[in-house]
Amino acid sequence: MNRNIIITGSAGNLGSAVVSKFKREGFKVIAIVSPGSDLEVEEADDVYQVNVTDEQSVKDFSKEYQVQYGSLECMALLVGGFAIGGIEETTSKDIEKMIQLNFFSAFNMVKHFIPLMRKANNGTFLFVGAKPALQPNEGKDVLAYALSKSLVIDLADFIANETADLKVRSHVFVPSIIDTPQNRAAMPDADFGDWVKTEEIAEAMHYAATNASLRNMTFKLYGGIN
Repeated sequence: MNRNIIITGSAGNLGSAVVSKFKREGFKVIAIVSPGSDLEVEEADDVYQVNVTDEQSVKDFSKEYQVQYGSLECMALLVGGFAIGGIEETTSKDIEKMIQLNFFSAFNMVKHFIPLMRKANNGTFLFVGAKPALQPNEGKDVLAYALSKSLVIDLADFIANETADLKVRSHVFVPSIIDTPQNRAAMPDADFGDWVKTEEIAEAMHYAATNASLRNMTFKLYGGIN
């Protein structure tokens, strides 16, 4: 039986690391990229173009997925975005944009795939939170981002509560600054050694996904940053 994992945001820095890790560990990787994207996910078994922020697009994909694959062991929800701005600079449009990108990209996928996991009484959702969503003092300058990631964390908790009597699990991974080329370019004077590697996050996700004794865990991946 194939150990299938769906990975959204699979062409990004974190997505590439997660695809690589799960592929090495014997999973069948179904990668999701944005419609019209020319990005390749070389290590994936299959690649689909899905607008995960659009419910109808996700609904259509879920139907096709069930015909093609049937079962789903794990889903890594990695699509997201970042925005700077405190409460006085942030507009309602800024908040809507962040919620659409960070929250609905996860909510739509969960809504249309949780029935499959519920029926099989098996499966794991892997969410990406954010440190400012857990520590409000760090969210004051990234308000829209922090609010949207708070919703993601709440969603994971709701799912864990709703599936408490099932073997369906939900985990949240909360990194500090992720070591990516983009972040290095934006903060060239920072100590990169304190940042979290994408490979470290991927390792944590695989550990959580394959350890049935873990339920509703929050993994704080802060590296050398308190």
